[in-house]
Amino acid sequence: MESSDNFFHKASYLDQEGQFRTSKVPVVQEIAHRGIKHLPKRFARVHPQHDHDPVTSFFADDVSEFLPSISMANLRARFKPEDRAQELANLANGARAWGMFVIKDHGVPWSVLQGVRDVVKEFFGLSFEEKKASVGSYVSVDNMGSGRNFVKSEDQPLDWIDRVTMKAAPAGATQGLHVWPQKPANFRHAIEQYVAEARSILNDLLDALAEALLLERHAFLQNFDPNESEINVRVNYYPPCPRPDLALGLTPHSDASALTLLMQFDPGSAGGLQVLKDMKWVSVTWPPEALLVNVGDLLEIMSNGRLKSPWHRVVTQMDIDRFSVALFYNPSPQTEIEPIRDCSSSDEEYKKVVVGDYLQHLYKISPTMEKEAINFSKTPKP
Repeated sequence: MESSDNFFHKASYLDQEGQFRTSKVPVVQEIAHRGIKHLPKRFARVHPQHDHDPVTSFFADDVSEFLPSISMANLRARFKPEDRAQELANLANGARAWGMFVIKDHGVPWSVLQGVRDVVKEFFGLSFEEKKASVGSYVSVDNMGSGRNFVKSEDQPLDWIDRVTMKAAPAGATQGLHVWPQKPANFRHAIEQYVAEARSILNDLLDALAEALLLERHAFLQNFDPNESEINVRVNYYPPCPRPDLALGLTPHSDASALTLLMQFDPGSAGGLQVLKDMKWVSVTWPPEALLVNVGDLLEIMSNGRLKSPWHRVVTQMDIDRFSVALFYNPSPQTEIEPIRDCSSSDEEYKKVVVGDYLQHLYKISPTMEKEAINFSKTPKP
């Protein structure tokens, strides 16, 4: 049997002395396939028995039943003003309290969701050699293709995840780049079909969130040029982990987006996502036919802090494969976003930022132990 040491991604970074380095990052799927009982050292983090900080503790309280569920059908039902008004109130309360919420009745055909599920599972069912031939890697702030991002040193604990990333919008964004898997043959079509449905949902949600906060309806959506705004796709695979108490699937972070739309596939794989709420990690679950929406840093800036991007992470599980697909919706990198202030807004801690400048800063300092990147958009207090 071939050693999993032969299966790795290459990650490039600048070390503390400013020297260019290349790290060989193990492919988690190949490690898991060996049926190992001990966690490789590069993935091990502080043991929870010696870690009493709730921000980094591995323990969680499952209060997922309190995560708000929003009906997109009611938000879109302008001919039913009472139902819509109640749904807007639910949306405002949920988005303020959690920074994330579940949407149901979203209108995406089940066949489209199943199409995404099928191509993702088929891709990760390929051998390592087939996957490597199917998709390349393009190192940039987006780190598209197959591989890893936010690798900054050989000593950094790695996430227990394999993933592939591509830019689905604007049109032509990936022209000439080998970042869309060629196998299965319908992979790109299935993802782009879902993205087209999702854009309509995300646009409606941006308008609804503005209304729910008593702002002008297009206050957020006006930053999204339909021909230049970006939708980045990240397909995540979390293989079974031999020591869930020692490893994380995804390091704690907030999203570098305006809105993130997340789908996961199988009911049995629920429970990996956790959000920090009242200084406790809370497990988040939702039905596979529903979708999860997450407020990103850019919407926190645009809303002048009325909405906060949540600090969240993914934990590992011992006997369960978990797949998810995240869509990150952003204005174009050249767009300058401005916090919305009105007569009721007395806190002016956020300032104008260019989207690309914010993203470059976030990628440069990530990963961080706390929500640090957002300080880039805040006015220093006297």
